[in-house]
Amino acid sequence: MGKTSLVTAPIQNWEELGTRASSKILDAQGPKRLGRILLFIFGFFVLLLFLPYRQTIPGRGTVTALRPEDRPQTVQNQIGGRIEHWAVREGQEVKKGDTILVISETTQSYFDPELPARLNEQLDAKRGSETAAVQKIDATKAQMRAMNDGLHYQMKAAENKVLQAKNYVSIDSADLLAVQKFYETTKARLERYETGYKNGLFSLTDIETRRLKLQEDNAKVISQRNKLDNSQQNLYNATIELDNIRAKYQESISKAQSDMSTAVSSRASAQGDIAKLRNDISNLNVRRGLYVVRAPQSGYVVKTLKAGIGENIKEGESVATLQPKTPLVAAELYVSAMDVPLILDTSDVRLQFEGWPSVQFSGWPSVAVGTFAGKVFSIDRVSSTGGKYRVLISQTNPVPENDEPWPPQLRQGSGVYGRIILRSVPLWYEIWRQLNGFPPSLDKEPAPIKDKI
Repeated sequence: MGKTSLVTAPIQNWEELGTRASSKILDAQGPKRLGRILLFIFGFFVLLLFLPYRQTIPGRGTVTALRPEDRPQTVQNQIGGRIEHWAVREGQEVKKGDTILVISETTQSYFDPELPARLNEQLDAKRGSETAAVQKIDATKAQMRAMNDGLHYQMKAAENKVLQAKNYVSIDSADLLAVQKFYETTKARLERYETGYKNGLFSLTDIETRRLKLQEDNAKVISQRNKLDNSQQNLYNATIELDNIRAKYQESISKAQSDMSTAVSSRASAQGDIAKLRNDISNLNVRRGLYVVRAPQSGYVVKTLKAGIGENIKEGESVATLQPKTPLVAAELYVSAMDVPLILDTSDVRLQFEGWPSVQFSGWPSVAVGTFAGKVFSIDRVSSTGGKYRVLISQTNPVPENDEPWPPQLRQGSGVYGRIILRSVPLWYEIWRQLNGFPPSLDKEPAPIKDKI
């Protein structure tokens, strides 16, 4: 249809014909140029997909301190009391040992200003009681030694009496046996004489003489038997006396031992009271040193938790918040539980701190601006609230040449955003991984992360 119009249209001149022809030619080259541009864009996109992309694990958190002693702490008073004087104000720098607060006593037991002197007097009295108890113990020991010596001699004398009585019993027994033999002999002779008298061999005078002899021998037997009974009675009495001496000694020894036990108990009680009084005196001296609440370390008084003069505070109550002066800062990032197993102990981290302008590209950390380098310090063994794990990031030491050290103005509690850097992969793989929700890749098995100080 375009050719018909060219033939049938009236031609004014050749210039008009050339203009129309060139416009038609230009309209025919436009789609080709657009195709070339699209082809170039497609090729550039394909090349871009094969560019190296650095996998990262993102995390958000806050600035904290690496060591527990560098984190904000509350200053507490060890004893209860009444506020008398504040020596600091909020935001003030203090050194270790500087006075923060002065309190006065509120416990009635410590109101007496002469209490140390009173306790020292009680201590001297108890020491006197201990000395008296020691002296009583020594006296009782001397008494027991004297009793042992006296008993030794008494026992020897009593034992000798018993032995002497036994000898008398033996002698008397032998004498009784002898006189009994004489009596039997005399009795036998009398019987023979009586038989001879009947036969006319002896006279009546001989018979009477023998009868008198028999009576004398019988009297001797009775006398010797009585003497033996007396000897046996003396032996029994000597034995009883020996037992009495032993019983009396045992009684005296028991009483002395009881006195000894009482003295030892008195000494132990005095020693316990002395130890208690010493403890009370030491506690009192320490307590009077606690009327001044001092800074445990150098830092800044962030906030006072009590106000006013004359207000009572309890024992162990917090009175102020102290921020250490030169903390070893770190960043705590919270990462997904799916990414925790992929973090290596050698992983580098790029951090963005709130308040410091920065530009960071997720896959190309080398071209980031305003970020700071860090190293993985530790990973919590259990998850935090929300199912995420806390990762502590410390400052790289030494600082890389192309990086700057962390800003000294960092304050604990400020926000931080970081990326834990992993391996390099093609861009198309990262896009595919993100679309499918897969975790990042690993070059090797992660080694156990050890806490470093």
